[in-house]
Amino acid sequence: MKKILLFVFMLAVALPSFSQRGKNTVSNPVTISFDASLYEGLTWRNIGPFRGGRSNAVTGLPSNDQVYFAGYTGGGLWKTENAGISWFNISDGFFKTSSVGDIAISESDPNVIYVGMGEHAIRGVMTTYGDGILQVLRWGKNLEAYGTGKDQAYI
Repeated sequence: MKKILLFVFMLAVALPSFSQRGKNTVSNPVTISFDASLYEGLTWRNIGPFRGGRSNAVTGLPSNDQVYFAGYTGGGLWKTENAGISWFNISDGFFKTSSVGDIAISESDPNVIYVGMGEHAIRGVMTTYGDGILQVLRWGKNLEAYGTGKDQAYI
């Protein structure tokens, strides 16, 4: 008898959840207005390096709010000296691989930048392998490999 009462109680509780509900109709639909003249003065402009790819690393120079560096998965290392209005590549012809995974500016000498090469696994796979850490001197005017010799392990 307890089982039958329990079944009837469960059925009474469950049936309303399976019933159809009436359609919700809106008697007065809301009309949204859009004034295109508010946006006529805006123009499209590309911000950042042209065709750089996904950016994995960005850092700025603490002593100069106009200087920034950006590392891209397929576009190398870029620098701006005017807070991003224009960018120039400082890695072409120097880096063996184009994928930058990390950038760090030396705290003791801001003219020295360390660049970790290789893309981190943002998609769950390693899409571009790096070739170690590079030391960029004088903001891209000189370049030295750091820890990437034949007898050293890649980092």
